[in-house]
Amino acid sequence: MKNLFGLIGFPLGHSFSKGYFTEKFEKIGLSQTHAYEKFELENIEDFPALLQSHTGELKGLNVTIPHKQNVMDYLDEIDPAASKIGAVNTIKFLENGKIKGFNTDYWGFRWTLEKWDAFNEIAPKKALVLGKGGAAKAIIVALEDLGLEVQLVSRTKESDTITYEELTPEVMSEHLFIVNTTPLGMYPKVENCPAIPYELLSGKHLLYDIVYNPLETLFLKKGTEAGVRGVHFGLEMLHGQAEKAWEIWNS
Repeated sequence: MKNLFGLIGFPLGHSFSKGYFTEKFEKIGLSQTHAYEKFELENIEDFPALLQSHTGELKGLNVTIPHKQNVMDYLDEIDPAASKIGAVNTIKFLENGKIKGFNTDYWGFRWTLEKWDAFNEIAPKKALVLGKGGAAKAIIVALEDLGLEVQLVSRTKESDTITYEELTPEVMSEHLFIVNTTPLGMYPKVENCPAIPYELLSGKHLLYDIVYNPLETLFLKKGTEAGVRGVHFGLEMLHGQAEKAWEIWNS
């Protein structure tokens, strides 16, 4: 019986995690004893059945869209940081038979910022976070922990959210760091991008896209054309969160 790890979400299609961990197992000599699979779950209600069908095999799971929040109802324990964020993307199977949720998006994102020279040089005080999904939650907490004031942007106005139409010159000039947490621009719909006023970007701005396929999204391309100081690709964040997940599973 192999030590089985995997990814739950829907739809899964291309999976960074499966390729990353399969290659990792081969590199460190664990390919005979460890495996990583994709488990498409359209409905989270099917999660218990998945666990039952792999009893004793599963050692860890990653969680992606759309289950980062609703999977929390099926866990025995939740790490305090994940509870604060309100989303789980990593599950560990404990020796006592219980399952515990963690959030490694936070660590992957923060790690990339702390070692990004342009971010540290500009030292932005305010950030715009585009989107309000599970990934956005982790990024908001990470930014606030780094001392930034965060403004959420979405298509629908809410008490804590402004719309894209409200991105005035004043708002854009005050918020020098912009993070796209929406799936806009993800393959195969690479012609899409968030509807921010790109003409208001300047050499003082920094853009970050958590989409990693394609590596350079239309959001980042339009930012570069507008002369932004620096852009950051989402792939490195994935590397960071994947390594944090491996650390959790083996701790």
